[in-house]
Amino acid sequence: MRALPLLSLALALSALPGGPAPQAAGECARDAMLVFDGSGSMGEVGHDPTAPTRIMDARRAVRDAMPDIAPYRRVGLLTYGPGGTHACSGIDLRFAPRAEAGAAVVAGIETLAPGGLTPLADSVAAAAEVLGGAGIVVLVTDGNETCGGTPCALGRALAAGRPGLTVHVIGFRVVYDPFSWNSPEAQEFDGETVAKCLPDATGGLFVSTETVDELADALRVTLGCMVVGRGRPDTAAS
Repeated sequence: MRALPLLSLALALSALPGGPAPQAAGECARDAMLVFDGSGSMGEVGHDPTAPTRIMDARRAVRDAMPDIAPYRRVGLLTYGPGGTHACSGIDLRFAPRAEAGAAVVAGIETLAPGGLTPLADSVAAAAEVLGGAGIVVLVTDGNETCGGTPCALGRALAAGRPGLTVHVIGFRVVYDPFSWNSPEAQEFDGETVAKCLPDATGGLFVSTETVDELADALRVTLGCMVVGRGRPDTAAS
């Protein structure tokens, strides 16, 4: 699945049967886990040292989006990057899906201090375990797997063993490393994160974002009630 421009994505989804806006959808039936990037690159300063870092802008996006999401879907939070006994072990299940989780999600991202590497596959697998056989995983990442995991193999395994699970990926100012030394599958992706193969396999969406508003909208689209899962236009993700 290719990355979709956000406006085109939202318009296409709103035109599908069973795809109402979140405010009109009532309570969403499937629980969701938000998997959020806290790796060191999220805190890196760019060419303009006065510009906000990725984590600063990501916090703004989460604050903007969660009031439109939390009243309608049970959401949990898992972060990766900082902490742990080594750079790849900082996977932290903050909490499982629960009702009205907006303030808790915002607080979890506000206190996230970037560090460590990017265990994409292990983090998504941990979120899938929390959800069990059905639900939605939304992964926000700025880069590739850097802990030796294989997101593409994980995507195939989830599609085969957990057909009720959908993984959406939001790339936020993705940093592409063509020489990813610890990402066995990364060479297959030209300028995109290897995490793209997770939605490819599970019928989810891959959305590329650059701005705060784009990230907030992508969170609304993927965690809200109007996303269509498994590519079936007659079946809403809820």
